[in-house]
Amino acid sequence: MNRYGLVLAALAAAALAGCQSMSSSGGPALASAGLMATKGNKTVGEVTFEQLDGKVRVNAQVIGLKPNQEHVLQIHQVGNCASGDGMGVGGLSASLPGLKADAKGRGKLAADVGSISVGSGPTGVVGRGIVVQAGDARLACGVIKAN
Repeated sequence: MNRYGLVLAALAAAALAGCQSMSSSGGPALASAGLMATKGNKTVGEVTFEQLDGKVRVNAQVIGLKPNQEHVLQIHQVGNCASGDGMGVGGLSASLPGLKADAKGRGKLAADVGSISVGSGPTGVVGRGIVVQAGDARLACGVIKAN
């Protein structure tokens, strides 16, 4: 496993630690997406979604960002990152709060978002794509899956 793979695994474990919310069916209301770099980029990370009382707690940990820059984290209609450029995800479904990179290109986000839900309904994130952007450049893409 390369350095990015090890870091991604560690980020995923840290992000999922302690998630204990329950859905109405009694199971955990959790989803996550591994972010993989698009062609020519090195951005990778993990985004988790936890349903909490009408809001979704979004936690993201991303490395390989453009240092000291603001990035956009967006949920798109289609969970398809196969093109390698992040363009197969369809139209925009929801924008998340900005992701600011530090001097080493690392970014973290912890936010409660009311416009989305964990699930597959109209506001649900499961099965959708998630993209990290800097300006018009799509740096990473992932597919959101139920945990």
